[in-house]
Amino acid sequence: MSPRSLETIFSKLNQHDVRYLVVGGLACSAHGHLRATMDLDLVVALDEANARCMVEALSSLGYKPTAPVRAEEFIKKTTRLDWKQNKHMVVFQMVSGNLADTPVDIFVDEPFNFEKEYARAPRMEIAPGLHVPVVHIEQLIHMKEEAGRPKDIADVETLRKINSPRGAQETNSKI
Repeated sequence: MSPRSLETIFSKLNQHDVRYLVVGGLACSAHGHLRATMDLDLVVALDEANARCMVEALSSLGYKPTAPVRAEEFIKKTTRLDWKQNKHMVVFQMVSGNLADTPVDIFVDEPFNFEKEYARAPRMEIAPGLHVPVVHIEQLIHMKEEAGRPKDIADVETLRKINSPRGAQETNSKI
């Protein structure tokens, strides 16, 4: 993922007033745990209006689903519920030929109380005037614990150190 691609995506999401939170590997980096990641993970508010804005924003950048469905299908709660229950889908991945280095994974279900986490999320400046909401480090730790994969457990250990009073003083976070 290039910084330019991320700037393009976040600018478009912000222009469309999408309520979203950066999670996953990029959120780890934003909180000071630099690690490689191959995609942009997002949790978005899944009310129909916001989901529509998100689909429109990404579609305007040439993003299309990797699954054999139309992007607009993501907007409907009943469709996402069906994907989750019957296809065991956790994220809806979209890719773009224009920004091929940055696939975007959007959670099909809000894994936490979105409004609460959105309110407490730090807004990190990734380019002059471009602020991005990143999930709070405590919620990120919880998400990583829930995922339980070896790389997530390793992330948890480092994020806990960063989140300690001493670690917070020493960390310089940046996406």
